[in-house]
Amino acid sequence: MKIARIENLHCDAGWRVFSFLKITTDDGLVGWSEYNESYGSHGLTGIIRKLGERLIGQDPRPVERISATLYAITRQAPGGMNSQAIAAIENALLDVKAKALGVPVCALFGGPVRDRLQLYWSHCGSYRLNQAEKMGVEPVRSLDDLVKLGRHVRERGFAALKTNIFRFDANPPYMHQPGFTRGPGFPELNTDARLLAAIRDELAAFRQGAGPDMGILLDLNFNFKTEGYVKVARAVEPYDLFWLEIDSYDPEGLAYIRSRAGMPIASCESLFGRRQFWPFFENRSMDVAIVDVPWNGLTESVKIAAMADPYEINCAPHNFYGHLSTLMSAHFCAAIPNFRIMEIDIDDVPWKDDLVTHPPVIEDGHLLVPTRPGWGADVNEDAIRAHPVKS
Repeated sequence: MKIARIENLHCDAGWRVFSFLKITTDDGLVGWSEYNESYGSHGLTGIIRKLGERLIGQDPRPVERISATLYAITRQAPGGMNSQAIAAIENALLDVKAKALGVPVCALFGGPVRDRLQLYWSHCGSYRLNQAEKMGVEPVRSLDDLVKLGRHVRERGFAALKTNIFRFDANPPYMHQPGFTRGPGFPELNTDARLLAAIRDELAAFRQGAGPDMGILLDLNFNFKTEGYVKVARAVEPYDLFWLEIDSYDPEGLAYIRSRAGMPIASCESLFGRRQFWPFFENRSMDVAIVDVPWNGLTESVKIAAMADPYEINCAPHNFYGHLSTLMSAHFCAAIPNFRIMEIDIDDVPWKDDLVTHPPVIEDGHLLVPTRPGWGADVNEDAIRAHPVKS
């Protein structure tokens, strides 16, 4: 078996682009992976193509050797888009190998450990602020809307939801994201009494609608400095959070925040590889390690989880992409023993299900791990072409 072709496909996904890598072998097997260049990784497709050129004619099945080779030739510029490109190639090769063996990908890693994965409804209300029309749902414009949405999540069978920071004291309301230069607060990333009050009001509304048993997760992203994260953690203690999610590149600073927070801390979704995760484990910086499978590749992601296990840290995937990414992340969750909970975006464009041959199956707030060979689904190329990327 030899690699014959490497192709990239893209489609419109409303407010971003879904991107896919297709690796075809000389005997007709096709391996797929999903990657993303809509959030700071512009030009990733070109890097994937450049790295992929040297793989034409090679056997796709020794995945570890290929990944090690690609890492070695990018060793002087590690992480970032080089790591994302290697991950996209690695994930597609794993799909090929599992299909060749007639097994699901998680079986390549000794799994499945479990066949049902607890989910949390991610970006709950976040996309509804500005993208409701594209999704065909009711927009979120007030705290009352959050009460209704929390109730809706509970009625859909989910036991956990994650949200971001909303500012309803502005017209129109917006999501507080100065860490990404969106809205006021950049570059200082400070907090104040009005912002803390807005966060408390938001959590109270979700708690009112979703009920006392709903796990509520709050994602603070990169929107504060250490001082601000501590202030937010103290402000939200009465709302019994499932976790407070923080992005930080400072393991000691994050450990300081954790020591002063009255709830679990989750972090690390923006890190690459064991070398970047290790100091966070050594400093006991977080309670839950978030691992991005499209960024790290499943092989490296499983190794990160194995490294986390001796520190008594469970892992959760960073998964706010399309359905193929959800399936890739599901195999990660199925393969590792130290699984916490899985992220999924329920609010999305109406054609999301059409983009894969077998969309994820969700029952009572749990995803059923697919048992078909490979990831358990292929990309529907006709659907991709039906939704071209808007220029």
